[in-house]
Amino acid sequence: MKEVNYGLVGSNIGYSFSPGYFKEKFEKKGLYNYRYNLYDIPDINQLPAIIAETKRLKGLNVTIPYKEAILPLLNSTSKTAKKIGAVNTVTVSKKGKLKGFNTDHYGFRKSLKPLLKKHHEKALILGTGGASKAIAYALRKLGIEYDFVSRTGDEVIFSYTDLNKAIFEEYHIIINTTPLGTYPDTDKCPPLDYSLFTEKHIAYDLVYNPEVTAFLKKAAENGAITKNGYEMLVYQAEKAWDIWNK
Repeated sequence: MKEVNYGLVGSNIGYSFSPGYFKEKFEKKGLYNYRYNLYDIPDINQLPAIIAETKRLKGLNVTIPYKEAILPLLNSTSKTAKKIGAVNTVTVSKKGKLKGFNTDHYGFRKSLKPLLKKHHEKALILGTGGASKAIAYALRKLGIEYDFVSRTGDEVIFSYTDLNKAIFEEYHIIINTTPLGTYPDTDKCPPLDYSLFTEKHIAYDLVYNPEVTAFLKKAAENGAITKNGYEMLVYQAEKAWDIWNK
């Protein structure tokens, strides 16, 4: 049987969840000729050569830092991915044509929904990269207002130093979309005053390795409900699988 290939495109992704997840999935389904490869590249412009060299490549996942950078290399994008402005799933046609999709928003929405209560009306999104765009789209779909937070704020974006008690009393969902706290730099976390968290808050971290990040640990110590990004990853991976096999 000829090999069928899938893979993950990113930079410094040796720790990634996807290879193990899909390897197990292929084994369960008896797809012994299916492979899931890591394409750990320092420059997204190396991707076309990889695609040209890889026989029977059917689909790709895309992670940090290429969710936006991959856009110019695609032949087309889904309506949702276009609206979001970031892609984490790509189909590869037999002729090598690339179409981009976003399944992050679906995974996040599905994993956040069970935690929501009436007072969860406003969210702060920590970070402004490709992942943050999918989170913003998901929050819009849930009818939750949001604002972005970055190191250097401006008229429309909070800076970390802007976040005070009054803001925390207004925004009860705090979502970390930055890579801060990812293994091996597990002691790092967004520069917040963690004493501002209460039992009314949800602290959600897209990071899943380690299971309990410094961000989640400090938020939980002050009563917040916490969740890491593992479940979101599972949901988005299953959605990606459905797209590849439509």
